[in-house]
Amino acid sequence: MTDRLYSVEQVAELLGLHVRTVRSYVRDGKLPAARIGKQYRITQDDLETFTGLPISTPPQAAPTGRHAETTCVVEIDGLDRTTADRISTLLTATAATRGPALRVETAYDPQRARMKVIVLGALADTARLLDYIDGVLSS
Repeated sequence: MTDRLYSVEQVAELLGLHVRTVRSYVRDGKLPAARIGKQYRITQDDLETFTGLPISTPPQAAPTGRHAETTCVVEIDGLDRTTADRISTLLTATAATRGPALRVETAYDPQRARMKVIVLGALADTARLLDYIDGVLSS
């Protein structure tokens, strides 16, 4: 015996019938159903008896996991143009391999010797890019 309960709408979809047809079967007593509140519920056993076939339910979609994104702004002072170009090339090339889910914008101000990097993307991708920046600055 199964504890699975179906709504009228679910039964109609499983059997390829109109919802009104299924309600009519329930009202006429052809398809046993329990009234819960204002809606009918049909057990899997009753549905299988009604159809004479085993009912296989479509697989439930896996629940989507949580998704987190970050926007990160990094300002680097005292940077020469060559190092700024290295960082910019490294980050934009890496972001391009990850697709549109990871975006990188860079700007260099030669008068202040300051670079600004903006990263938008998943936490792990952003962390990886920050490690790359740290690696270039440490070398």
